Amino acid sequence: MIRILLPAHLRTLAGVSGEVMLEVGGAVTQRSVLDALEAKYPMLCGTIREHGTMKRRAFLRFFACGEDLSHEPPEALLPEAVGKGVEPFLVIAAVAGG
Repeated sequence: MIRILLPAHLRTLAGVSGEVMLEVGGAVTQRSVLDALEAKYPMLCGTIREHGTMKRRAFLRFFACGEDLSHEPPEALLPEAVGKGVEPFLVIAAVAGG
C-alpha cells in the first residue's frame, strides 16, 4: 500500500481526512502513484497535474523520505520506503507571496 498525504484543500475536494492509501501495480513512480490517485478520486484530475500535459502544477511540490522530488521525471522510481508504505508520498501546497 502506498501512503499519500495531500494538502488540506485537496483532502476536502476528495472527501478524505488524513492519509490516502492506494494499491499501485507495477513500478512505483510519481506517474503511477498519481494515476492511481486520480483513478480512485477523479475529482482530483487537473488539480495536481495539468490536464493536457500531465505536468505538475506550479504551486504543488512532491516530497518523500525528506527529499524534494518535484523536478524528478514522472517515470523515476520513488524511494523504496514509499513503495513499501513505510514513508508517505507528500503532495505539498507551495507558499507564494511576499
